[in-house]
Amino acid sequence: MNKREFIQKFGFLGLATYTLPDDIIYSKNKFDLPAYKTEYDLWEIVRSHYSLKPDYINLENGYYNIIPNPTLYKYIEHVKTINFEGSYYMRNSLEDDNLKLRKRISDWLSCDKENVIITRNTTESLDLIIGGYPWEKGDEAIYAQQDYGSMKLMFEQVSKKYDIKTKVISIPNHPSSDEEIVHLYESQISKKTKLIMVCHMINITGQVLPIKKICEMAHSYGVEVMVDGAHCIGHFDFSIEDLNCDYYGSSLHKWLSAPLGAGLLYIKEKHISKIWPLLAGHSSDFNGIKRLNHLGTNPVHIHLAINNALDYIDWIGIKRKEKRLKELQNHWLQNLKNVSNVEINTPLSFSKSFGIGNIGIKDMSPKIMAEQLLKKFNIFTVAIDYANVKGCRITPNIYNSIDEIEIFIDAVRKLAS
Repeated sequence: MNKREFIQKFGFLGLATYTLPDDIIYSKNKFDLPAYKTEYDLWEIVRSHYSLKPDYINLENGYYNIIPNPTLYKYIEHVKTINFEGSYYMRNSLEDDNLKLRKRISDWLSCDKENVIITRNTTESLDLIIGGYPWEKGDEAIYAQQDYGSMKLMFEQVSKKYDIKTKVISIPNHPSSDEEIVHLYESQISKKTKLIMVCHMINITGQVLPIKKICEMAHSYGVEVMVDGAHCIGHFDFSIEDLNCDYYGSSLHKWLSAPLGAGLLYIKEKHISKIWPLLAGHSSDFNGIKRLNHLGTNPVHIHLAINNALDYIDWIGIKRKEKRLKELQNHWLQNLKNVSNVEINTPLSFSKSFGIGNIGIKDMSPKIMAEQLLKKFNIFTVAIDYANVKGCRITPNIYNSIDEIEIFIDAVRKLAS
């Protein structure tokens, strides 16, 4: 029964006058790239798609990327649709739409849909692995000081529950080579090591780690690798399967610019059956990945809008977005790297970072630096002051302009003088 037949049969006269576009669930409308003469014109068009608060220049897009209006409007329509159809949608369309979404995003990331589930964020994805792993007393895990706090705390919890041991390394901000990073993890491996957690992109500095090389090394010892890719999907172009990791978690509300509360978990097929779910679901397939993300009734309008976020990024092109984010980052890095009293906490090598960077000022706490940037120059950032990183994380998005980056450069020069 289609929507119109349903309304006619059950006599919802008040709702019958409300017509919904055929493409409201799965948008068929792609965003055709308007004609433009220069790259500057293109990014001005992109900027016009965002409703930006005029009080400050937002250089803190790492926590949550605001949604461009073409995606936001579709998201609002999904909310209306789900409210309009209610349980009818949940019982008749939810499963098919979820399957289509998993297929689309897995194709986008060059992996199989049977290895992917949609979650709420990276923390949920990776905590599900840490908490559901078949630990035994005496097992060991390795992670870095620079890793995200929620997952480190989850390791602490399971270490108490299962009596396992965790080993912690520290990632240098300016490593001499990939091999230096690989060796740091390798040096902590023992016969009891089961799992390594590693950041694809370190969230506090933007440093991109050599995941494929780390996985090759770890697998040679029979050790599995879980990757924190919170800042990677929608940020730069890569294939999950090419990394050859065992587990990969990401937040789609960051650089993919999906609505808040969208994440992803990838598990290599041979590991799926051994991970215990957080909550029991409806599936009797104890070997399938779907049993791992049953959290009750979900806000499905968020999941539907992931499609629209993919539409938008496909309109721009992931390689073009990657290039733009790198251009914005490189502009301030190159202009500030030799300024007196300035400390760059991000690798200067072009291939070791993308859009995220971190900068500090000698004898100025990160907290004071962030406060001064906002108070004196109307620039919003976030202070980072732990592990070996003392500075402000700078995360411009594709709507930010070179002119705004120039204002930031001038502000740092003044604060450092």
